[in-house]
Amino acid sequence: QKEIKWIKTDRLQYRKYEYGAFTGSLKSLRDYSEQLKDMVAFYLGCSFNFEKVLQAAGIPVRNIEQKCSVSMYKTAVPCYSVSTFCCNLVVTMRPIPECKLEAAVLATSELKATHGAPIHMGNPGLLGIQDLSKPDYGDPVHLHPGDIPVFWASSVTGIEAVINCRSPLAFTHSLDCTFVTDLKNDRFTLGSSREVPQVHCISQDPLHFSMASAEAAKKIKTLESLIGIDPGNRGIVHLLRPGELLKACLSLSHSRSVLVTTGFPTHFNYEPPEENDGPPGALAIAAMLQALEKDVAIVTDQRAMDLNKKIIEEAVQIGILKKPVPLLSYQRESADSALTFLCENGNPRRPRFDHLIAIERAGMAADGNYYNARKVNIKHLVDPIDELFLAAQTIPGITTTGVGDGGNELGMGKLKDAVKKHIKNGDVIACDVAADFAVVAGKGFVELPGMTIFECLQNSQRLLKQQTVYEEKLLKALVQLGVRSGVSASLEMEVDALPFYNTHSPMIEKLLQEVQH
Repeated sequence: QKEIKWIKTDRLQYRKYEYGAFTGSLKSLRDYSEQLKDMVAFYLGCSFNFEKVLQAAGIPVRNIEQKCSVSMYKTAVPCYSVSTFCCNLVVTMRPIPECKLEAAVLATSELKATHGAPIHMGNPGLLGIQDLSKPDYGDPVHLHPGDIPVFWASSVTGIEAVINCRSPLAFTHSLDCTFVTDLKNDRFTLGSSREVPQVHCISQDPLHFSMASAEAAKKIKTLESLIGIDPGNRGIVHLLRPGELLKACLSLSHSRSVLVTTGFPTHFNYEPPEENDGPPGALAIAAMLQALEKDVAIVTDQRAMDLNKKIIEEAVQIGILKKPVPLLSYQRESADSALTFLCENGNPRRPRFDHLIAIERAGMAADGNYYNARKVNIKHLVDPIDELFLAAQTIPGITTTGVGDGGNELGMGKLKDAVKKHIKNGDVIACDVAADFAVVAGKGFVELPGMTIFECLQNSQRLLKQQTVYEEKLLKALVQLGVRSGVSASLEMEVDALPFYNTHSPMIEKLLQEVQH
């Protein structure tokens, strides 16, 4: 009862909502004493708490300098729903000089009760915010030259949840009348953390920064060097671009819905013509995305739909996948086919996927054909999935990753000059379609350990511990389905003519040891 008494009068002003509609402002809640007996009050942290922490770290707080309230925006980012409570995230924005981003992340990441680290740094359009000069709440705050818009979660999200649940009666504070306690910030810090955050720019257009702990970043860079080993002596060392794996992992960590493609029909004289290094990698990525509760689908050639359906069924039976992955195909029917496939009703502001991954997928060369490593044109076996990657370059919010080992794979267009110079037949076979991130690997299933380090989730550790067993079982299933080794066309336990047990299995174990350390 004492708590209820405080709730009635501890704000200068309240807002009243009935069935989700704002119906008036109140100076107190004394007239609602009976109704309050049946209600629950929530006190949510406020980002105003960390402004002094930012100032103490030498970081300018522009809204204080400009003597106005902070800017708050409704985003297109959905929150996790609980019962009838569902809404999109509301954020606050503070302009931070680019050279101070890491300091701002470090200063706020320990204050978990006041929203912790930022949820986004960079282009506001990636959150669905169209105009920074028109905040939904608060005042517009002007950026100085060199400032980056940085966004933190806002407790105003709670008000949006109250509105959307359409409760018969609800009360909130008025935005400028927050509750002030006598508790100090240091009571809510976690103390010194081993995980020192680093800030990395993962895209210039649209501008997007992300963060990872120094330990995670170091491990992913170690993995990148390991997967760059070239057991087939194909010359891929000349294609390596340090940092691409880390950027791809960070970008994927922000994704909600991922489209994966694979399939390289190099064996045109056999049925099926596919080689066997792509599917294990595609399914490993799909399994990790499922474990991280992200939406994932696979797109492949129409002629290979039945084969891929069987491979997915095997992956579920083996235990790689928790459930079947939606399997799609793409055909060009009009100039807008790719846009219609990637976006709801062809609207580039409503993409169905926010990340595309091509792993060991045949890529289109500069002359419009598709070539295997021996310079044989296999265009008649390949659907134009490259068009999705080209269309993604024009759609804000969709990023792309290409994984390959020969330079003729989709996405390797980012490295085409090096491919033409250093890879056999590169002047003809080099893929001309670039991905945002080009990950070069001596094996097709590289992305799995990088994502696992970054996310560090217990449910993905199960996948890690059994990965060698999974890969062995899947490769056996591919042999049974007639999917052949890339270089030799052999139906044996090998990938690109390299034996699984003597080459690939030890490499998987080495990668997993690095992750688990």
